[in-house]
Amino acid sequence: MRVTSVYGLTEASPGMTHSRIDDDPEVRYTTVGHDFEFTEVKVIDPNTGEECPVGVQGEMCNRGYNTMKGYYKNPEATAEVIDANGFLHSGDLGVKDENGNYRITGRIKDMIIRGGENIYPREIEEFLYKMPGIKDVQVAGVPSKKYGEAVGAFIILHEGYTMNEFDVREFCQGKIARYKIPKYIFFVKEFPMTGSGKIQKFKLKDLSLKLCAEQGIEII
Repeated sequence: MRVTSVYGLTEASPGMTHSRIDDDPEVRYTTVGHDFEFTEVKVIDPNTGEECPVGVQGEMCNRGYNTMKGYYKNPEATAEVIDANGFLHSGDLGVKDENGNYRITGRIKDMIIRGGENIYPREIEEFLYKMPGIKDVQVAGVPSKKYGEAVGAFIILHEGYTMNEFDVREFCQGKIARYKIPKYIFFVKEFPMTGSGKIQKFKLKDLSLKLCAEQGIEII
C-alpha cells in the first residue's frame, strides 16, 4: 500500500495540498505534497501580506474552487480569514521547497513572543522528542514580567524513566538557540484535551501558572 499525505481544513475541502502516489517515499512521508489541481496555494508573510520565497516560513493560504464562500451569515468572521484577493488564511505556518512541496511547521496562534523574538513551539517540541525518556511534549508560552512570554515545556515521560529540569536544559545546551531553551519545565501525566482528543494548547498557559504556584516557582 502506498500512503500519501493530504493537508487542508474544513474551509478548504477536500484539501489544499497532497502528495501523489508516484512521488518518492521521502516526499510522501515528510511533506504534504503540492497544490491540488486548479487551485492556488501560497505561503504568505503574516506581517506584510507578501508571498514568501522558497524556504521561508509563512502562513499557508489557498484560493480556488475548494475555498469556502464564507461562514454562514457571518461576514465579519469571513473577512477575518478571506482577504481582498480571495485567499483563505489557514492560520497554519508552512514552508515551500524548491520542488513545490510544502511542509507544515506550526500554528500562528501558538507562536511565543519572547522579548521581540518569535519562537515556534513545534520546532522545540520536535527537538525534545529526540531526548530519551520523553514520550510526549508540548511547548507553550508562560507569562513573563520581563519578556512578555517565556518558553514552557510540558513533558510526559515514558514509564520507568526519571529526569529533572536540569537534565532537559543540559540536553538543549549548545544544540538549539539559547532563547529557545525552555525556562520553565513541567512534568505532567496528561495534557488538557477536548472531547475529540485534541490537545487544548491554550489551556497550558493557565496550567503553567497553577503549577508554578503549587511548586513555589516565581514568575520572572
